[in-house]
Amino acid sequence: MIADISAARGAALAQIEAADSLESIAALDTQLLGKKGSIAQLKTKLGGLATVDEKKAAGQAVNEAMQAVSSALAARRVELGTAATAARVEAERLDLTEFAVKPERGHAHLVTQSWERLEDVFIGLGFQVAEGPEVETDWHNFEALNMPIGHPARGEWDTLFLDHAAPGEDVGRTVLRTHTSPVQIRTMLSGMPPIYIVAPGRVFRRDTPDATHMPVFHQIEGLVVDRDITMADLAGTIEAFTKAFFGADFSSRLRPSYFPFTEPSAEFDIQRPDGSWLELGGCGMVHPNVLRHGGIDPEEWSGFAFGFGIDRMAVMRHDVADIRDMFVNDIRFAEQF
Repeated sequence: MIADISAARGAALAQIEAADSLESIAALDTQLLGKKGSIAQLKTKLGGLATVDEKKAAGQAVNEAMQAVSSALAARRVELGTAATAARVEAERLDLTEFAVKPERGHAHLVTQSWERLEDVFIGLGFQVAEGPEVETDWHNFEALNMPIGHPARGEWDTLFLDHAAPGEDVGRTVLRTHTSPVQIRTMLSGMPPIYIVAPGRVFRRDTPDATHMPVFHQIEGLVVDRDITMADLAGTIEAFTKAFFGADFSSRLRPSYFPFTEPSAEFDIQRPDGSWLELGGCGMVHPNVLRHGGIDPEEWSGFAFGFGIDRMAVMRHDVADIRDMFVNDIRFAEQF
């Protein structure tokens, strides 16, 4: 009996070893371990053995044979499964050599890089970032900024009017914002001072594209409203920004100018290490009428504002000859930055 069990065990292991597919292993699992399998059939003969010791020895041998066959099936299944997976991977393999020669990764656009860097600098100076809609009412874009209907400064903005009536507005008095200054009004109306915000965003004017102008471009505005704010605070902020953004070798200056929403007003320039000056943007003390339109008492509060073009900052920082190059989506240009 023991010899029969050993022979059946050896034959089963040989069949498992010869199996060459997962389907074959599945069939052998049923064949060898099922009730009609050769080893299982030997169990039926245990009752015919003469002594208890013979039955015990034969039963143990049958159990060991079944366990050996089961373990062999499992091991062969793993082996064939690994081989099948490897074969499938090889069959579905793609040759990506041409893509691996020069691995590339996308990056933020030049304007976005400047935008984010400006935000980081001003956040470091204690400002918060504010946002506003690109489609604005005439009141927010002009009147609240001390430019009522008929004011001569309106003619300088080349405004794009919309055939759309905002709540409380007539058709033709809704505009694509010409600057980000309306965000100042919305910020003042949304809460009381102190206010320390910068407002970057996209603006629109009826400009003809050329080397220095685009009809759609980007600006960043700054607004501070607090008690006892003076021009000295404005000059100090501009100087701190200049050194933080451009480097310690740069400095700034203010020149008298005029803007309807600030009084007094100034242009601010930066001085490069070679001693030359470059005009950067406009600034000044917030006009009392603007504070009133924002719901703030100019007798109690004062503030300053400044603004400049983000695109122009990118042009100056990277010495771009034509601003239109930044918007034509030429990969040869974009990948340089």
